[in-house]
Amino acid sequence: MSFIHPSAIVENGAIIGENVSIGPFAYIGAKVTIGNNTTIASHAVIEGKTTIGRNNHIFSHTAIGTIPQDLKFDGEDVELIIGNNNTIREFTLINPGTKGGGSVTKIGNGNLLMGYVHLGHDVIISDNCILANGATLAGHVELGNHVVIGGLTPIHQFVHIGDYAMIGGASALAQDIPPFCLAEGNRATLRGLNLTGLRRNMDRDEINALKTAYRELFEQGKPLQDVADNFLNTTNSDKVRLLCEFIKTSKRGIPFTRLKK
Repeated sequence: MSFIHPSAIVENGAIIGENVSIGPFAYIGAKVTIGNNTTIASHAVIEGKTTIGRNNHIFSHTAIGTIPQDLKFDGEDVELIIGNNNTIREFTLINPGTKGGGSVTKIGNGNLLMGYVHLGHDVIISDNCILANGATLAGHVELGNHVVIGGLTPIHQFVHIGDYAMIGGASALAQDIPPFCLAEGNRATLRGLNLTGLRRNMDRDEINALKTAYRELFEQGKPLQDVADNFLNTTNSDKVRLLCEFIKTSKRGIPFTRLKK
């Protein structure tokens, strides 16, 4: 059994799972799929080829799956996929993908999107991320697992942010942020490791290995790629290896202050 308020509109063709609640004046389009135990609050709009998993809570006045804000979009078959156990707060806007970006926007599991968050087309978010009020992700942005984005922070298109990274509030980010790091400012630059997040999730030996790697990579004035190569050839730490592999594959560069010789 699901509860659908009499004033809600659910178009023919929509697939509604068990124990789904749809509040007053919500709109669910014909190509939408909603998984079991998901709650859709009043005045939410869910359109397009949108698949929503289980146990999600979508608050009022959200706009999910509406067409991309991309002038090149011409009605192509694109989609939005949302996983399980996500909380999407009021006035959040999430667009599907575009043909030029793989045609899909994808959100993983266990994420918290606070009020007025914007996720542009072709955004990929992994699991257990927190985006505070007013965080704005442009098209093609990719977040790893356990990423935290502070409030009122815009992120430039194609930026990649690694696992356990944190971006301070009211920052403006235009380059890639490696895993485990903290960045802030306008324009945002690295400020160190995200030690609070690391201490909640890692043991001391892993954190110490990352501290050593961070100092060598970003605080000694050595060529970044050379230091990353050296760690990849010598480290026994999977976390340090992940950090260095991210640096090696970054396309937008890493924002940090280089020491003068």
